[in-house]
Amino acid sequence: MIRIFMSLTLALGLAACGGGKTEKTIETVGSSAGVLSSKSAKQLFGYKSEGSGQTPSPFGSYAKGCLAGGAELPETGPTWQAMRLSRNRNWAHPNTVDFVQDLSRKAARQPGWNGLYVGDLSQPRGGPMLSGHASHQIGLDADIWLRPADNLNLSASARENISSISMRRSNGAYTNGNWTRAHHEIIKAAAKDPRVARIFIFPGAKVQMCNDEKGDRAWLNKVRPWWGHHYHFHVRLSCPAGTAGCVDQAPPPAGDGCADAQAWVNNILNPPPPNPNAPKPKPKRELTLADLPRQCATVLSAR
Repeated sequence: MIRIFMSLTLALGLAACGGGKTEKTIETVGSSAGVLSSKSAKQLFGYKSEGSGQTPSPFGSYAKGCLAGGAELPETGPTWQAMRLSRNRNWAHPNTVDFVQDLSRKAARQPGWNGLYVGDLSQPRGGPMLSGHASHQIGLDADIWLRPADNLNLSASARENISSISMRRSNGAYTNGNWTRAHHEIIKAAAKDPRVARIFIFPGAKVQMCNDEKGDRAWLNKVRPWWGHHYHFHVRLSCPAGTAGCVDQAPPPAGDGCADAQAWVNNILNPPPPNPNAPKPKPKRELTLADLPRQCATVLSAR
């Protein structure tokens, strides 16, 4: 078979948990995978139960890619528990696994916290998920529950049924009584980690942190407002050094981002009138294997 590759310009702004965009042209699978090229990517990757035995490497962008050599975050550790084990989404690039463990130890120093409840990372080989996220595809995203992890002896059954706790009030314009200084400090610790590129949380929380921070404010730049994210915060790591096939998101704008977050809050409290001339959003086509970086065909077939 003649190998035919297609090129695709990947937009780095996340389809969910957006942000600035950068562009990088990469080679995609195209028709080179034969009959599999036209198959649903989420079906192909969603049913892989283990990572590939390859050198750890993310390929593509956060919302269009895959993960070679994924590492599994142990279901339970001294200062963390992975939640919703039936999803099998406690896999990630080793950098992400190390980051989560490091952050959990810092969280355990906060009053009322013994560590972290960890939500979705990625599937064993990354790629589009069977349900939920548009991102989390290259092993560099992590959802951290905002519920204080006061009990790290939860059974597998309990982890399926317990829920996190919402921190928002007035549709996300403000934090509610569940928000504490510990939340501020844990997110601050995450943002100050040099591996972290972005943190997404609801607008009212960002404004609250802006109002409460009296010291160094540089870390606030990484904390960006986004819809939802009031039961968890979403951490996104930068591409590891030397991973040429990984496409970073553009850096956030300069400054602490507090005025931008306040603008989000203002729009929640006083929504602008709808634009009658705004084009209707186009339905998104489901990704196939052909849409993903060419390395993803090998990731899929590797042992």
